[in-house]
Amino acid sequence: MSDYDYDVLVIGAGPGGYVAAIRAAQLGLRTACAESRETLGGTCLNVGCIPSKALLHASELFEEAAHGHFEKWGIKGQFSIDIPTMQKGRVEAVGGLTKGIEFLFKKNKVTWLKGLARFTAADTVEVAGQTVRAKNIVVATGSSVTPLPGVAIDQERIVDSTGALELPEVPSHLVVIGGGVIGLELGSVWRRLGAKVTVVEYLDQILPGMDEEIRKESNKIFKRQGFEYRLGTKVTGAERQGDKVFLTVEPAKGGAAETIEASHVLVSIGRRPNTEGLGLDAAGLSLNGKGQIETDHSFRTAVPGIWAIGDVIPGPMLAHKAEDEGIAVAENIAGQTGIVNHAIIPSVVYTTPEIAGVGLTEEQARAGGEVKVGKFPMMANSRAKTNGEPDGLVKVIADAKTDRVLGVWMISNLAGTMIAQAAQAMEFGATSEDIAYTCHAHPTHAEAFKEAAMAVQGKPIHI
Repeated sequence: MSDYDYDVLVIGAGPGGYVAAIRAAQLGLRTACAESRETLGGTCLNVGCIPSKALLHASELFEEAAHGHFEKWGIKGQFSIDIPTMQKGRVEAVGGLTKGIEFLFKKNKVTWLKGLARFTAADTVEVAGQTVRAKNIVVATGSSVTPLPGVAIDQERIVDSTGALELPEVPSHLVVIGGGVIGLELGSVWRRLGAKVTVVEYLDQILPGMDEEIRKESNKIFKRQGFEYRLGTKVTGAERQGDKVFLTVEPAKGGAAETIEASHVLVSIGRRPNTEGLGLDAAGLSLNGKGQIETDHSFRTAVPGIWAIGDVIPGPMLAHKAEDEGIAVAENIAGQTGIVNHAIIPSVVYTTPEIAGVGLTEEQARAGGEVKVGKFPMMANSRAKTNGEPDGLVKVIADAKTDRVLGVWMISNLAGTMIAQAAQAMEFGATSEDIAYTCHAHPTHAEAFKEAAMAVQGKPIHI
């Protein structure tokens, strides 16, 4: 009988970790998952993706009701926001989903080891005073908020993304430090509920990493919604005085400092891998210059028997990337072939309208060779126009010679759902012609994807 306690031990029960554990158990491997939170699901389910979407949904409904969209359709009434009830809905959503994962652990016979795990050897970890040996160990510890020097988070007036979910009142003036996905989403929540929102971004444009045209169009849309911007600006300090916060800012390229007064500040400048305290040295593992664990295509690390997935390895810090890697790593451990195509991982910003993309930006594609680009405005889409959702566009980028789709970017109220079709098409090597000649149901927002592909072909119908 083997002297290993488990065939697979997964460290971390976030989207990558819990999926890896469940899939490994399904494949007949004795599996445990070490997690120190009181609930499973990691950052995503507890204080990230899910609770933020609950607040986004609630605040979107309020804005539609209170700010004229309902009235346009003859739905009239007086509407107010009850923050405690809204927060209760968020907590219930999180609770239901985290309990669901606990049920799946029991159903698939995954052992939950409650506590922080720390390597004591390449095949051994200590969890809450218990020594556990496993033939395969998967590091899936996720990431945490990147701190900003000079800005001390108190989770009351100066908050990170977790604190921004739990504000008991609507800020009078919320300053968001960082113009990325998380800052814009949480900024949208509180702007809809009545806050003045100012975004301070070090770069000269919001949404770094996205297609340049999409970034600029998004900037315009958010500005029309009431966002204020301080682009090309860095924050050098923050001082809380009672119920006010005074931020010191200056031009990123140098210049005179000035002060911004706010009621609340959200620090949202990115995330960093959770590797501290894991005892990686005892396992023989080292980190790269970005604090990540390097792996091969199969998610093996440099140490045999140790694997890594999700936010602790290179690549975008996205829950769905981690989930796919969780399935793949479990299948690889079981002797199957688990693959993730990292070139085709969609990204979504869950604002209104939503912003989504997959594959190369136009700038990246042009750097690699000659391309064709087709665009279609949502204002020309019959369903979006009828619904009063005209903002945005769909953009298809294809290789000029082969016509193979290299990237798709879109701004639309349903972009987060529509991008799945683009990812699937690209996964199987589709051309813009393939998409243009695929019949799409009418009337739908997704017809804009077909029309953008037709524009690549030089055959647009509705523009």
